[in-house]
Amino acid sequence: MLSPLIWIPILGAAITAFWPRPLTPSQSRLVAIVVTSTSLIWTVVVLSQFEPNNPGLQFQENIPWIETLGLTYKLGLDGLSLPLVALNSFLTWIAIVSSEPSVQRPRLYYTMLLLLNAGVVGAFLSQNLLLFFLFYELELIPLYLLIAIWGGPQRGYAATKFLIYTAVSGILILSAFLGLTFSSGSSNFDYEPLVAQALPLGQQLLLLGALLVGFGIKIPLVPFHTWLPDAHVEASSPVSVLLAGVLLKLGTYGLLRFCLGLFPEAWAVFAPWLATWAAVSALYGALTAIAQKDMKKMVAYSSIAHMGYVLLAAAAATPLSLVASVLQMISHGLMSALLFLLVGVVYQKTGSRDLDVLRGLLNPQRGLPLIGSLMVLGVMASSGIPGMVGFISEFLVFRGSFPVFPIQTLLCMIGTGLTAVYFLLLVNRAFFGRLGEQFVNLPPVQWADRAPAIILSILIVLLGLQPSWMVRYSETTTEALMATRLPNAHISAVASPSHTVSQDHPTSSPL
Repeated sequence: MLSPLIWIPILGAAITAFWPRPLTPSQSRLVAIVVTSTSLIWTVVVLSQFEPNNPGLQFQENIPWIETLGLTYKLGLDGLSLPLVALNSFLTWIAIVSSEPSVQRPRLYYTMLLLLNAGVVGAFLSQNLLLFFLFYELELIPLYLLIAIWGGPQRGYAATKFLIYTAVSGILILSAFLGLTFSSGSSNFDYEPLVAQALPLGQQLLLLGALLVGFGIKIPLVPFHTWLPDAHVEASSPVSVLLAGVLLKLGTYGLLRFCLGLFPEAWAVFAPWLATWAAVSALYGALTAIAQKDMKKMVAYSSIAHMGYVLLAAAAATPLSLVASVLQMISHGLMSALLFLLVGVVYQKTGSRDLDVLRGLLNPQRGLPLIGSLMVLGVMASSGIPGMVGFISEFLVFRGSFPVFPIQTLLCMIGTGLTAVYFLLLVNRAFFGRLGEQFVNLPPVQWADRAPAIILSILIVLLGLQPSWMVRYSETTTEALMATRLPNAHISAVASPSHTVSQDHPTSSPL
């Protein structure tokens, strides 16, 4: 059930790259759409057969590979990874559909997108630490090339900076995995046996510190964030969709799966500092976004702020906050994808992303009225307006975290208020007022540009009205994580019955 999610994109990439006859740009794009559509359909099949009430791993695959190194091809799926696998398949399809038909070097371009898809889904499914690291590094080269070849004027600098930061992240993660395996005396890198190993608290703190910095670079958290705005500004819109919507989630997924899952005692020690780190990242990202003039850079800094909410929920580690952390990852993936797509359309039609230049694009006769309307919806969702998925995820984050870290939660709530400030500045400057003379009679927006944004907007509203469609898949797994990983942690003591999802009926949805 799980291997096709990895090998269908790899097979599609091989066909696109090595097909003996020349492929036109439209043929390369068609192959990529067919491959990603197949992966998306298979993801729906897996989703339909997934048992939400089963907290353990499902559809497990375990094939010996390089046993002398402790490397096995071990895959598994639970409520923590399932939503992210679905998000990855969906946003990869969105990115390919929204790519320009006339993109340069199309065979290489679509090959890199498909390999990126395979690497990310492989990381989410891996139940062997070394296998996770291989997939974690596999996505590095495709994304580097996607920025360096198809990016903006400063693409070389942005791609190299991304490569260096991510390489350091990988080194720290691999070092922690090696240290954990050798310290525990395990003969392999399989995830489950390592969970049961009891290490001295000092060793746990050291190994967890390396993982926190490694995944903190990937998320990214302040002060390891500087590569992200540069990468977003130079990357094309479809690449930015995947970078913000999926790639950053590798870091937050690592926090929950490996940091919290492998080192519960050390996590409880670090938790207050992590919550403070989350508040700093949220406030810094929001305040810096207010000062931006480039629409894309503003959305990039908003991602830094929203990722801080995931860290806050993970630090609190209450049943409700852990469910909220997964929901926040999904909601941010959808909202950021929508915003980057819309900014890309604005840049394509006007040739500018400068908020000091753009004016009146909501003009119904000669502007971009539909794009402006969808942008208003996107910023409302990101600002936490009720009725949309952003409100549900942020509300649950704050509701689950406040009993444990009230001060840090209040600071993050201030960050949410600042989100409304900088996104209102964006909408007011770019879409209201009198349309500038240089933007009169803009080229019409084709349905190929509108359709992906409309689909994302519909999902944002639907999941805002019915969040239980997402929560039901993750709730049982996060409760099991609390029960097995944190039985004696101090943060469990503050989660009274009113603060938990449901103690009498643990599989019932809080929503």
